Amino acid sequence: MIGTVFRSEDVPAEHRFDYWRELVHRAIAPSDITSDHAGDFWAEQRLLELGPVMVWPTSFLPSRFLRTEKMVRQCDPEMYHLSLMLGGGLGLDHIGRTDLYGPRDLWVTDTSEPYDVQPPDGEGRQLITGVAVDFPKALLPLSPDRVRELLGRRLSGREGTGSLLTEFLIGLDRQSAALQPSDAPRLGSVLLDLLSAWFANVLDIENALPPETRHRAMTTRIRAFIRQNLSDPGLTPPLIAAAHHISVSYLHRLFQEQAPGREGEGETVAAWIRRLRLEGARRDLADPALRAVPIHTVAARWGLPRASDFTRAFRTMYGLTPKEYRLQALSSPEPMEQTEKTEQTEQTEQTEQTGPTRPTRPTRPARPARQPKQAE
Repeated sequence: MIGTVFRSEDVPAEHRFDYWRELVHRAIAPSDITSDHAGDFWAEQRLLELGPVMVWPTSFLPSRFLRTEKMVRQCDPEMYHLSLMLGGGLGLDHIGRTDLYGPRDLWVTDTSEPYDVQPPDGEGRQLITGVAVDFPKALLPLSPDRVRELLGRRLSGREGTGSLLTEFLIGLDRQSAALQPSDAPRLGSVLLDLLSAWFANVLDIENALPPETRHRAMTTRIRAFIRQNLSDPGLTPPLIAAAHHISVSYLHRLFQEQAPGREGEGETVAAWIRRLRLEGARRDLADPALRAVPIHTVAARWGLPRASDFTRAFRTMYGLTPKEYRLQALSSPEPMEQTEKTEQTEQTEQTEQTGPTRPTRPTRPARPARQPKQAE
């Protein structure tokens, strides 16, 4: 598990709001945080330190965040702050731009400029849920003048690179219990690539990114596309290349140039697709809820319609036929060792590359003592 967990109910009522304010100040530039619900406050928050990038999934009662010019002069960490809304609503006033934000909206602020974030009138006790990201401005390979064009604007997290970024951030929250501290630097690098690609895409200046950043971002988009289309038997390198307006040879080169230690290192495009399909079929075969589903139907769901090809590939990868594996998995009182190992690998890989397909509330960790504590 990575991250520091805070739950307001684990702190005496009179200290809850102050504890939460202190956690927020640790993650972003100091601001004046107030709430009409300070006397009976509720919040959940996880701080994930991914190298130089801080990610914090959070849910809280409506609050206001005011950063004044005086605060900027007193302390400026030179950071960009990205907010992804998942539930509730907030309004933002930043560099003369004012807008309201709802679920799947994104916005960017600059700690070098004042801002005012507050809930709309009439929100009552409706929870505000989302994921925030803070990272040094120096790590974004784009001109500050160009980035300024995006500050305070309501941007979409529902399509294109914005959707990929959204799912990645949601995935970090969902999989945080399965992630290890050793995963943090790698995930931070992937997130910075995604952020750079998203900024450049929205600004329509993708050519301004360094080649290695463009390549890594393109590889991430391709892997997400593959995962979303595994059920299609016609998912082939030519189709994938055409969907991304690149040549087949360039597609293969992107996979060959995969950075050491990242998912799929050393695998061809076809081999990676085959492995994902077999892993998906294996999970379904071991699922008691799907025991009545015929094996050939399970295989077809994962884009493997030819029974003989599926059986041969499955036996090569797992040492058992699909029928033998299902019988062994469903009759065993405990999960098979191979299943446990592969499931953990899949969770980390999916978080690194795409995130999950739907948002969830922040993970509820084990109850700590009467103050925030470092998760084990």
